[in-house]
Amino acid sequence: MSAKYMRLFKMSSLLIVFLFLTTLFAEPNQGPADANKSKAAEEKKISRPEHKHPAFAERKKEREEMVAEQIEARDIKDTNVLKAMRIVPRHAFIPENVQKQAYGDYPLPIGFDQTISQPYIVAFMTESLGLEPNSKVLEIGTGSGYQAAVCAEIAAEVYTIEIVEGLAKRAEEKLKELGYPNVFVKAGDGYFGWPEKAPFDAIIGTAAAERIPPPLIEQLKPGGRMILPYETNLGFQHLVLVTKDGKGNISKRKVMPVMFVPMTGEVTKSEK
Repeated sequence: MSAKYMRLFKMSSLLIVFLFLTTLFAEPNQGPADANKSKAAEEKKISRPEHKHPAFAERKKEREEMVAEQIEARDIKDTNVLKAMRIVPRHAFIPENVQKQAYGDYPLPIGFDQTISQPYIVAFMTESLGLEPNSKVLEIGTGSGYQAAVCAEIAAEVYTIEIVEGLAKRAEEKLKELGYPNVFVKAGDGYFGWPEKAPFDAIIGTAAAERIPPPLIEQLKPGGRMILPYETNLGFQHLVLVTKDGKGNISKRKVMPVMFVPMTGEVTKSEK
């Protein structure tokens, strides 16, 4: 064997020994970069509702009819929204004395002088947000928790704020009971939003005011969408769809006349 090939043989042998020792003494948890990325992604995965509570199996036919007659018939087309409206048991979010009317085409009282919105309005507002599986949503006005549950069927996380402490506590308990691990409830004034969790891909408001709280504009992510009821000084209300482009410019568009309970707290001081 020539000296040239002898040198090549020795170098190959040393390389094989080096690779063997590297494998032998590698850390047990060491793995390919792709495997580590997959593990990290798995750790960040958001828990989803599993629909194990008996309420999900109850009154399914009524929900199917509600979606077909009240929602699809009014041109709601987002398949994720339609699926969510078929799944979430509206009757579980309202008092017993009105549960027979749970799937009617109208709002219902839930106590504390508040109401649960008409199913069509819930679907319309949810569709307007254009939610995706990785969306992070802020809701102002938890109420019964129903709207938050519908959003949570589609989005990754829903942060919802309720100024009436009794309602916030009851909604939190109900959402936990039904198994919504991706909904987070806080008692407080929605005017200020939830800055620690901002920015949000979508913001939804379920109480009317004469102005859009500036903190909510700030907490909306560029490319995000916000829908909420706006009340004129004459007492008329309409839903306003707010969008923020990549440069932070805001656009507003009236989309539907509505009637919501008034927003309370800091926003009333600002209006005065």
